[in-house]
Amino acid sequence: MLKTHQDSLSLTFGALSDPTRRKILSILANGERSVIQLVKRFDLTQPAISKHLRVLERAGLIIRGREAQWRPAKLQGAPLKEATDWMEQYRQTWEVSFDRLGAYLQTMETEQPEKRRRKVGKPKRPNSKSRSRS
Repeated sequence: MLKTHQDSLSLTFGALSDPTRRKILSILANGERSVIQLVKRFDLTQPAISKHLRVLERAGLIIRGREAQWRPAKLQGAPLKEATDWMEQYRQTWEVSFDRLGAYLQTMETEQPEKRRRKVGKPKRPNSKSRSRS
């Protein structure tokens, strides 16, 4: 089965959705590590770390080498770039929306002091129905 753009993004975001896997990626950003080296950094078993590595490998976020008994995991940047590129197309839309919201809030802020000044000086009258009777 051919992996489509959407499928690879789903795999990437699915893999990134777990904090342990994100931490593993941050460790691998500093260089390749074996499963044993990763286990020492977490309060998890070796099979649990191996499962996380399989998810990351399936998403293409890491590659696993083979050097005798050692299978180092190494970070792969291409899926992260693909996810960043996908998000970038929406960033511009968000920025325009945030700029409009900022301008609206600015006009609200300049209008509010006038409304506050009008209300100052007018004491609030208690509601006669809400008073407790003794």
